[in-house]
Amino acid sequence: MTTSLQRFNTRADEVLNMLRSTGQYKHLQMLEGPMDAVTKIKGYGECAVFCSNNYLGLANHPEVVAAGIEGMKKWGAGTASVRFICGTFTPHETLETTIANFLGVEAAYSFVSCWNANEAIFPTLCEPGDLIISDELNHASIIDSIRLTSVIKKGVLKTVYKHNTIESLRETLATAQKNPEVTGAVWVVTDGVFSMEGDIADLAAMRKVCDEFGAILVVDDSHGTGVMGQTGRGTHEHYDLPGKAIDFYTGTLGKALGGAAGGYVAGTKRGIELLVQRGRPTLFSNALPVSVACSANKAIEILAREPERVGKLRENVQYARKGIKAAGFDVLDSPTAICPIIVHDTAKAIAMSKRLLELGVFVIGFGYPVVPEGHARLRVQISAAHEREHLDKLIAALKKL
Repeated sequence: MTTSLQRFNTRADEVLNMLRSTGQYKHLQMLEGPMDAVTKIKGYGECAVFCSNNYLGLANHPEVVAAGIEGMKKWGAGTASVRFICGTFTPHETLETTIANFLGVEAAYSFVSCWNANEAIFPTLCEPGDLIISDELNHASIIDSIRLTSVIKKGVLKTVYKHNTIESLRETLATAQKNPEVTGAVWVVTDGVFSMEGDIADLAAMRKVCDEFGAILVVDDSHGTGVMGQTGRGTHEHYDLPGKAIDFYTGTLGKALGGAAGGYVAGTKRGIELLVQRGRPTLFSNALPVSVACSANKAIEILAREPERVGKLRENVQYARKGIKAAGFDVLDSPTAICPIIVHDTAKAIAMSKRLLELGVFVIGFGYPVVPEGHARLRVQISAAHEREHLDKLIAALKKL
């Protein structure tokens, strides 16, 4: 008799063999040094890094590292339980106050990842009769959160609007207004910066249309925080919007703000209280490691103290985009630090990535299921840690490619 495990093994082998034979198999590179503008990769030596979300160059900043070490020395590794059972460390409260002040909102609450934060917000805050309207290219964590909400709370409705298209959003809101099933709140959710496209949501226009229809606006600004706006506060600052123009933010501490891990929801005090009381990802999961809380808090402090990092990042992005085009590649236009080079075929993107690594440049090829079939790309990401020599190395490698 064939067992279930045997059936699973056969099925798994078929998928893995297909990925290998078609050149789509992903290989995890082994880093032999800290994440920075340059790092040492096993089998390749010193490589210039253009695939990290280390936008401000803070992942290996001495003060950020020291803050994490000091936090662990003082507070230990963790509470070994969830916050409502064993309590909250002072660094968690400090970090959450810092995030709320940084974004200009009433309150914030931290999670072990932004995936957890997104997984918490809609299942916790939505009720039957609510409608969630999502940009069709939103991050997978938002999509999964909405799917989970509709399963956990029967009667929560969901729909999408055309990517970054205000007229499509307005039409969707107008239709919702006439839908007798929509008896509760209407939620509109978008990425601030879309991680695969590198484009940005028109938050100023979205705020106006949400006000027109009385909708709640939620923004995941994981790739915008620390990058967009004059002082790096995010995509809302890019549009000269005050922090409270966005009803709820979700975001990460694992990109520009220290690069370790962790996420948060920030917004109204009432909404944050509900998450503390009812959010399953916090009620049933340990708190953010205190070392990360300390290092992320220090990263935000450095950003506030050194806004010139944002300026340098912007200069690097302009130089890199110009160089990529000069190397013969089309790059999607955007003010963000994400520079996607569309190559369409997944196997081709992975092969190009491997060749770049051989040339000492670490860039990742993305294909299905991270992006839709036929939209594979090299995603080049720029950091304030990059010096001109690193950018020139990238451009030279692209020319050879």
